[in-house]
Amino acid sequence: MSGLTVLSRDDLAADGVGSSALERLLGTGTIVRLRPGVYVRPGSDAAAKPEEWMVARAQALAKISRRAPLFSHLTAAALHGLPVYAPSSTRVHVILDPDRPGAAADVVRHRGHVPADQIEHRRGLRCTSLERTLSDVARTAAFETAVCALDASLRPIAVPSPGVFLPDAAAEWLERIREIALMSAHGRTRALRALAFADGRAQLPGESISRIRLAELGFAPPDLQVAVPGPAGRPFYVDFGLDDVRAWGEFDGESKYRDEALRSGLSLDEVLLREKQREDWIRGSTQRPMARWQWTHLRSSDTLGRRLSSFGIRPR
Repeated sequence: MSGLTVLSRDDLAADGVGSSALERLLGTGTIVRLRPGVYVRPGSDAAAKPEEWMVARAQALAKISRRAPLFSHLTAAALHGLPVYAPSSTRVHVILDPDRPGAAADVVRHRGHVPADQIEHRRGLRCTSLERTLSDVARTAAFETAVCALDASLRPIAVPSPGVFLPDAAAEWLERIREIALMSAHGRTRALRALAFADGRAQLPGESISRIRLAELGFAPPDLQVAVPGPAGRPFYVDFGLDDVRAWGEFDGESKYRDEALRSGLSLDEVLLREKQREDWIRGSTQRPMARWQWTHLRSSDTLGRRLSSFGIRPR
């Protein structure tokens, strides 16, 4: 995460940006006001990810706070580098002791005591630990949001390398989160549902949401990151093995085509040709149909269902 640079009025003044210039820059969007007296200059980061803006808003709140806030829930998830799927607002989440006064505007105030061993520092800010953060997100956030965060947290623990899955390590990690979630009186059923669905083999939020949509459509739980023997002895990995209908599925994120770093020096045409050759081999060697889908197909289960039906793939 590259991050956005949060600036105070003094920082801007030191750069020669006075009151009149600041108003002009705010009017053109060159500078964005996060809070009174705290700004960010998007510059080349105008297309920054939502999580980066969440971190910037936390940094802005910290700049105006007399006491260092304890960031939590979705804000802490962003500080930990987790994906925050479909953030519902621009508000910042903090946890306050029951006897503390209210926080600033545009802040979601959660009341409660957080043990010292559940507090960390990320990017210079106080926030809940990763386990506590995931517990809070699982209890309070939408199912899709919780699953994306849980899947991402599991990947480095349960999937150390392609084709390797450590179910015991995954179960141990999820149990630690579950224990914290069960200590709360609210949201325990919601948390248990998300924890039961989590799977670190989903490599991207798009794959996490795909699993949810496939379940909503009535498909059996798919096998994930399935190794298919390739022509040169090296396996091809397929996102979803829909074994109940003898088919393959892939979430086709645009980054592998648009991001030059992920293309490993190949041109877009070369990447597309390799993908076609890979897909032809998988379909031909397994005699299974293969469907690809993108974010636009994940808006609802019906949308994904129509996409799959166009490939002749339907739940039993």
